[in-house]
Amino acid sequence: MTLDQLAAIIESRKTADPDSSWTAKLLSKGPEKCAEKFGEEAIEAIIEAVKGDKERLTSEAADVIYHLLVMLTARDVCIDDVMQVLEDRQGTSGIAEKAARS
Repeated sequence: MTLDQLAAIIESRKTADPDSSWTAKLLSKGPEKCAEKFGEEAIEAIIEAVKGDKERLTSEAADVIYHLLVMLTARDVCIDDVMQVLEDRQGTSGIAEKAARS
């Protein structure tokens, strides 16, 4: 599955019944709850990265990506726009890019 496919599935759940879809349930609780859930999943991924459990980290990373897309969808941010920012940054040193934001 690609990020585009996952993003499209999440977008389609915006109008689904929250009783029949976890994604619809999250989205129905609003952007703040979606952001909170993303944060929880990110922390879980950090814990597994520190522990060094590759299998658990892989699973948590999948959760992080999913919840990131849910959070973006809750705020009507398109994954294509995020990917465009990454593309625009390509070829620029991360250090130089970060300094340019200041």
